[in-house]
Amino acid sequence: MALREPAESHPSASPRGWTRNLRRVAVFTLARLAALFVTVLIGVYLAIVTANMGGKVDELREVQIRSGVAEAVRGDPGFQDLPAEQRNALIEQRVQIQRERLRLDQPFIVRSFGYLYQAMRLNLGRAEHMHSDRGSRQVSAIILERLPATLGLFGTASLILFFSSVAAALVLSRRYGSRLDRMVVGLAPTSAAPGWFYGMFLILVFAFLIPAFPSGGMVEAPPPEGFAYVRSLLHHMVLPLAAMFLSGIFISIYSWRTFFLIHSSEDYVEMARAKGLSSRMIERRYVLRPTLPPIVTSFALMLIGMWGGSILLEQVFNWPGLGTLMFRAIGQRDTPVIIASVVIFAYLLAATMFILDILYALLDPRVKLTGGRR
Repeated sequence: MALREPAESHPSASPRGWTRNLRRVAVFTLARLAALFVTVLIGVYLAIVTANMGGKVDELREVQIRSGVAEAVRGDPGFQDLPAEQRNALIEQRVQIQRERLRLDQPFIVRSFGYLYQAMRLNLGRAEHMHSDRGSRQVSAIILERLPATLGLFGTASLILFFSSVAAALVLSRRYGSRLDRMVVGLAPTSAAPGWFYGMFLILVFAFLIPAFPSGGMVEAPPPEGFAYVRSLLHHMVLPLAAMFLSGIFISIYSWRTFFLIHSSEDYVEMARAKGLSSRMIERRYVLRPTLPPIVTSFALMLIGMWGGSILLEQVFNWPGLGTLMFRAIGQRDTPVIIASVVIFAYLLAATMFILDILYALLDPRVKLTGGRR
């Protein structure tokens, strides 16, 4: 009878083995962070070039600066008696000062990298076109103020949609071919309609025909305090959550039901059934556990997709999040706000992908790091 090798003799159990493993994990983590950072840089730079239309927006800014300076000089009584040539020279001098301050005298390719550096730090100056009682404000303050509203709404919708669809798909995979299964398959094409379409329908029915829920906004006006604020927030979230749920539930159930049916026909699952294990134990140990990595991937991609579709849905429900902010910024050509919104979404995407890599390593022992090591 062969003796089992002591655990201490395994290379990874020694202090030197633990050091190598930690070093390998650190290298892998840094490499993933560097790759995600480069991806975010490229995406943000493309957004800067697109939002600036290759420098055309800066040319419009220069025209606005010139007209503003000329109006200020001509409207100042102290310069009324100056000859036209001196007044024009003064206007040109002040315009040149503003151009140098905003670096508009430099080529756009040089300015674009400066914009990129400032954008990655969310240091994009003040939003002059965002109307507010407090006047112009720092772009970073506006973005961070709107971010919790978007994350709260779409994060909640993603969790509800994900767990509901997975639970329903497990039930349907046990009842393949039943009337309920055929009904869900038949309703799957209804998910082709986006969430904002269902939102308008729900507002029409439950805000006007049957006034049970508010048609828009996040809380009542004026905002209540304490528990009343939470109750008002939940009351206003019902319709947008229902719109996103109706938009994605049937196609999600259909996809997961097909996924579970495929994995339920594996040999090891059939052997578990032959051993007499219960259906719930088979689902938990032999279906859900091996498929956790793709399940987590699907949830992350669902969350990212919902963030991307926030603009129209928030506009329909007048939800004060990043989507509404970006919609108004696009209409007013407020380039700093547009770029800052893109940067935030890029950071959210990169953070989601990084967390997904870590979860892969925790959920699936087959995942290997560099050098073929697990």
